[in-house]
Amino acid sequence: MKYILTPALIAFFIFSTQLTAKEKVAAADIYSQLKSLVGVWVKEGATQSKFKISFELTANETVLVETWMFEGKKRSLTLYHLDGMDLLATHYCPQGNQTRLQVSNDSTLSQISFKFKDATNLASLDYSHQHSLGFVFDEDLNRIRRNESYLSKSGEEPSELILIRQ
Repeated sequence: MKYILTPALIAFFIFSTQLTAKEKVAAADIYSQLKSLVGVWVKEGATQSKFKISFELTANETVLVETWMFEGKKRSLTLYHLDGMDLLATHYCPQGNQTRLQVSNDSTLSQISFKFKDATNLASLDYSHQHSLGFVFDEDLNRIRRNESYLSKSGEEPSELILIRQ
């Protein structure tokens, strides 16, 4: 019985591990998915809004630039780029700090998330700074959910935008 049970347990463990294990998506593949955002986006249901987010490629398509615009003026900027086997997002905030976020290991091509790595021009983590960022893609790539959170000594403030391609 001992010899029959042991292979059965091993097979069960291997089978259950395969069902729950999720392969890590390569940073280059996630960056390719982010490049599909190129264009201009507006809040869903507010197509006449003066608020827009644009995505464009620069530096021989090695950097994706996200620009927030309100009434035609640029308000903030986030740059996405590969760093070896990693993917980083650097957010240039109107508050004057620059947070660097690193793609999370649990990201997929349909749900990409970034977590705080470090920051420049941020005297203390008690001061407000972007702490997380994420994108959830619809199948047709013309609608996305953009999540972010800011963290300060007052706590975490999450926000979400539903964006459609203009």
